[in-house]
Amino acid sequence: MSWNEPGGNKKDPWSGRDQQETPPDLEEVMRSLQDKLGRLFGNGSAGNGGGNAKKTLGVIAAIPLAIWALTGVYIVDQGNRAVVTRFGKYVDTTQPGPHWRLPAPIENHTIINVEQQRFIEVGYRSNGRQQTPTSVAKEALMLTEDVNIVDIRLAVQYQIKDARSYLFNLLDPDITLKQITESVERGIVGKSSMNDVLTKDQSNIAEGTKTDRTVIADEIKKEIQQILDSYQAGIQVTSINFVDAQTPEEVRNAFEDALKAQEDEQRLRNEAEAYRNEVLNKVQGAQARLKEEAEAYKLKLIAKAKGEAGRFDQLLTEYHKAPEVTRERLYLETMESVLEKTNTVLLDVKNGNNLVYLPIDKLHKPAPLAESAKDVDNAPVVKEIPDSIAKNIRSGSTRGREGRTQ
Repeated sequence: MSWNEPGGNKKDPWSGRDQQETPPDLEEVMRSLQDKLGRLFGNGSAGNGGGNAKKTLGVIAAIPLAIWALTGVYIVDQGNRAVVTRFGKYVDTTQPGPHWRLPAPIENHTIINVEQQRFIEVGYRSNGRQQTPTSVAKEALMLTEDVNIVDIRLAVQYQIKDARSYLFNLLDPDITLKQITESVERGIVGKSSMNDVLTKDQSNIAEGTKTDRTVIADEIKKEIQQILDSYQAGIQVTSINFVDAQTPEEVRNAFEDALKAQEDEQRLRNEAEAYRNEVLNKVQGAQARLKEEAEAYKLKLIAKAKGEAGRFDQLLTEYHKAPEVTRERLYLETMESVLEKTNTVLLDVKNGNNLVYLPIDKLHKPAPLAESAKDVDNAPVVKEIPDSIAKNIRSGSTRGREGRTQ
């Protein structure tokens, strides 16, 4: 029903403006509130309203004060440290466990994880789930000692060793660490050759030194830590890792070919060195064997000479005892040793005139046993020798012995 229809009971927008209620009395409201609070805390009588109201207001004021005081309670987890400040000034560093400080804004605390492994990326940015990191040319490209440009991506792992120094001595410790790392890296790479930076585990056999990226990483870590300690940054660098080190994209193919050639050279050099060692070992072994044989031959000759000298001494002793017998014996032994090497055969015929014919030329030739026996059996028998010839033979042999004896 609209407001201007009959029976609308004056429900127009302008009706009832003269019948608006007056605002409530403020004192009445306060009195009602005090009565309610008095009944709430059990003070019953209305006559003691003023005293009870003061007590009630005190209790009400103490409740938020207690809550405010409880905000100063805090717990430090294991592996963390809490740095407490009073109006921004350092007060204390608390260990793991429950603690209490003055509530804010008087005192505040900052929790620092001192066991967390943190890291910064220099020269690249990891893209979360993407495996290939994005290169940052401004940070990655740098110049080597031999005036070559290399693309280096470095990861620095570190921990906070002093929470107070980490919070107060540097404005932004992480950014400072990154800037220090980039500066130190450029300085050390600038003193290294391109081959040292790009080649892993390359050993210089001639000089006996090792030049690889591990040595460069150790130098970078050492110098970064020295600078951080001088700044009192409260940071401990745990490791420096080369994520990647390569030549720029424009010259990468040519450099890979050169690198393969160097690797082939190193491989061939190692093979030659192995062959040299093998031959040298054989020669040294042969040398040692010949030396031992010569030493054994020397000892053999010495022993033989000593034996002959001893035999001569024994012979001299026997000669002094029986000179005639010894001379005869020496003569016979000498003639035996001389005549056994010639084709001369001497036959001593005693009391007989028969001359035996022997095939001397065949006796000195190796022949089968059966043929030798057949020749001996078929040898002709020489007729008797005249007595005069036999006497001459016997007398000649006797004279020869007597002459040698004299």
